[in-house]
Amino acid sequence: MAVLLDPDKLTISDLPNTAVKINSNNVDFIFVGGSTVDLGITDTIVSELKKLTTVPIILFPGDYLHLTNKADVVLFLSLLSGRNPEYLIEQQIKSVDFLKNSNLEIIPTAYILIDGGIETSVQRVSKTIPISQANIDKIVSTSIAAAYMGKQIIYLEAGSGATVPVGANIIKRVSNNVRVPIIVGGGIRTKTQLENAYNSGADLIVIGTAFEENNEILNKLI
Repeated sequence: MAVLLDPDKLTISDLPNTAVKINSNNVDFIFVGGSTVDLGITDTIVSELKKLTTVPIILFPGDYLHLTNKADVVLFLSLLSGRNPEYLIEQQIKSVDFLKNSNLEIIPTAYILIDGGIETSVQRVSKTIPISQANIDKIVSTSIAAAYMGKQIIYLEAGSGATVPVGANIIKRVSNNVRVPIIVGGGIRTKTQLENAYNSGADLIVIGTAFEENNEILNKLI
């Protein structure tokens, strides 16, 4: 399981307690990122986290300006559910000068935004429309196309604060049709939802808003 930390919703003083909660539970990865993050904050947050935990830190950037060489890995995201060229290829090109001189492990990742019941910050910033959960065929086809394109991870995302997580039937259909790891995030708040996602074929679950609202939730989920 991974915990997503949004630098815009954290202060340096929050980090020691946050790290204690992460270190005391079976958290595999820390994702750091958000759709709207002020310049330099990601670098500061990651630097401080590195002093407090040995859990690998993965960048989940909403913009190439959010990159920092102090993390371990970056998800090289392409928003394949939308048709805005800025998030299909332009942001990726803008990141090249930084990434080619960094020590980050770079993982090509298909980012597929799925309707989670509310308008999310990803939707607003990217100016794209999520795929309806009823349109499973489109979600599956997008995932297969991503695998054909060489993406090494499929990220099925209901969005921050989603009221409806990605359906187990969607995860299962995608899992049955691709041979790359599947990350699922958005709207997962209960142990039953977590187990349903894993049992349907998710390889990694990301907990974001639920952890922001209640740091004790890991004790209930794990």
